[in-house]
Amino acid sequence: MGRLVLLLLLAFLMPGLAIPVPPALKALSNLHLSTSFTSRPSVVMKYSIHYIEQKIDHFGFKNDKTFNQRYLIADQHWRKEGGSILFYTGNEGDIIWFCNNTGFMWDVAEELKAMLVFAEHRYYGQSLPFGADSFRDSRHLNFLTSEQALADFAELIKHLKRTIPGAENQPVIALGGSYGGMLAAWFRMKYPHIVVGALAASAPIWQFEDIVPCGVFMKIVTTDFKRSGPNCSESIQSSWDAINRLTRNGTGMDWLSEALHLCTPLKNAQDVQHLKDWISETWVVCQYLKNPNLSDKKLLQNIFQALNVYYNYSGQARCLNMSETSTSSLGSLGWSYQACTEIVMPFCTNGIDDMFEPQPWDLKTFSDECFKQWGVKPRPSWITSMYGGKNISSHTNIIFSNGDLDPWSGGGVTKNITNTLVAIIIPEGAHHLDLRANSAFDPMTVLLARSLEVKYMKQWIRDFYASPRKKH
Repeated sequence: MGRLVLLLLLAFLMPGLAIPVPPALKALSNLHLSTSFTSRPSVVMKYSIHYIEQKIDHFGFKNDKTFNQRYLIADQHWRKEGGSILFYTGNEGDIIWFCNNTGFMWDVAEELKAMLVFAEHRYYGQSLPFGADSFRDSRHLNFLTSEQALADFAELIKHLKRTIPGAENQPVIALGGSYGGMLAAWFRMKYPHIVVGALAASAPIWQFEDIVPCGVFMKIVTTDFKRSGPNCSESIQSSWDAINRLTRNGTGMDWLSEALHLCTPLKNAQDVQHLKDWISETWVVCQYLKNPNLSDKKLLQNIFQALNVYYNYSGQARCLNMSETSTSSLGSLGWSYQACTEIVMPFCTNGIDDMFEPQPWDLKTFSDECFKQWGVKPRPSWITSMYGGKNISSHTNIIFSNGDLDPWSGGGVTKNITNTLVAIIIPEGAHHLDLRANSAFDPMTVLLARSLEVKYMKQWIRDFYASPRKKH
């Protein structure tokens, strides 16, 4: 049971996507890794920091403005003869944070004679096209798209091959997890002359339009918690009505604020909804949630114990702060804009197949909220038009890995499409756990998955060097 609890922690808290959802599900939109759970890397991470001047707009000809994109290089194990370049397609956050949490690349660098490159995604970390004004309005954010980011990556690789002696005739493999995994897959699809293959870990490239049911994510979440202990998911489901009943008046709000040791007392219905959103993001501890058949007050006192384990693991916090979440280290502003433009992922719950309050997917409401915040309307069909949806069989050399504990697997590729578009399913695997450094807590299944991924990458490298056209 202990290992399953840890795997569930990793399933919901790994670095990855910050997802657009209806208001009642907003807290579930950022399921990333808290640094408290970061495993110790198996190798020492030494890298140098660099910058490249990139066009703000790769696809127009009138705007000639540029910005500095940050990237990291580690070349301790790189060999000019027979070597390779492993290229991390940075996602929604500071690239150093992702570098430190992608131990797989460091673990395999020596075996693949690889230079490691970690490229920061535009509008995140220090790669801000308009500096402090980058998030001022939609006019400044207009160049925050996956297409522009992929063009940045392509230009960066061309720059590295021009400027680093020995790199010109070497194969490049793209790697990424979650949104970064989506980018790695899309990079191989759109720039097959730049990268010879891609490892797309926990990449929900089909979580768009109606390709998969909108409720699949929360259904997997609930299944995971059913596995974690008896009555855990039932206790969580019961908690929503308990909160609703207790907060019908000010006295109940006062009691609940005190029972949960909230730093900011509940004052109105909006605060209560915020509380439920916040709690939704933190369901990782089932130790105190074994009996759903309790009085409302006793159930919510048990909920405080679960929240306290998560947010007050040091025992030093005097109260619980609802503004603190597991995703505070990531770029929520930039992702909010992306979610309101092209990365439009439908999410819903029904309270029957899942442990959450019923919440349908309402594109109009979502679109109105986006317009209110950013002055833009989402284009829910654009990603499918741009990258093909399920019609991707013409592409080659992409590994799609997914853990069966990972709720994002519901929108991922979980079956082989061709013999070169392959799916690796990892029983007991969490959200791109295969990209993490080797750990004593790893199930054997993830060790086998990493071994298979290296096998495919070695084949891509051999094929590249066997080809008469090596100059990419």
